[in-house]
Amino acid sequence: MPQKRAQTRIQQKNRTAIMNAALDVFSAHGFRGSTVDQIAGAAGLSKPNLLYYFPSKEAIHSSLLADLLDTWLDPLRTLDSEGDPLEELIAYVHRKLQMSRDYPRESRLFANEILQGAPRIHDVLSSNLKSLVDEKAAVIDGWIAAGKIAHVHPYHLLFSMWSLTQHYADFDVQVRVVLDGEDPFDGAAEFIDTLYRRLLTPT
Repeated sequence: MPQKRAQTRIQQKNRTAIMNAALDVFSAHGFRGSTVDQIAGAAGLSKPNLLYYFPSKEAIHSSLLADLLDTWLDPLRTLDSEGDPLEELIAYVHRKLQMSRDYPRESRLFANEILQGAPRIHDVLSSNLKSLVDEKAAVIDGWIAAGKIAHVHPYHLLFSMWSLTQHYADFDVQVRVVLDGEDPFDGAAEFIDTLYRRLLTPT
C-alpha cells in the first residue's frame, strides 16, 4: 500500500488556516448554518483551493470533531485512581474550567453537535466516551465505597462538572452581560473549588 506523501509547508499552513476558520464558522453558526464559502473566505482561500484539501463541508466538520473529542477526553483520562480522591476530582473540574477558558470555540462546536442529536459523532460517544466515563465512574464508586469521598452518584457528578464548567464557554455572552463585562473566570475557579470540596468531603 503506497504511503501518503508528506504535506509541504504551504499545504500544512493552508490546512491549519482552514481548520481555524472552520472552527470560527461552525462554532458561530452551527453545522447547518455554515457554508464552504464562509469557511474559505475566513481562511483567506478560494473555494476551489479549499476543496483541494477537503471534499466537502462534512469532511471539514468531521475532522474538527475527531480532533476535538480526543482533546476533550484528555482531562478525564488523567483522573488517577491511585491519587487522593478529593484532590483528583477537584483537579479534574479545574482542568475542565481551564479548557472552557482556553477553547471556547471548541466547546460551542461540541455543544452544537450534541444539540443536533450528535449525527456525526454518535458512534464515538457510544464507544470512546462511554467506555472512558464508565471506567472513571467505577473509580469514583470505589472511592465512595472506601469512605474517601461523600456518597454521590458518579455519573451525575461528572455531568454536573461538565455543565458547570462548559457553561462559561457555551453561554459566554449571557455570563458576561450578567457580570457587567467582568472576566467570568476570575471568580469561577474559587467558587467551583468551594462547591465541590463541600460536596465531596465525607461527613
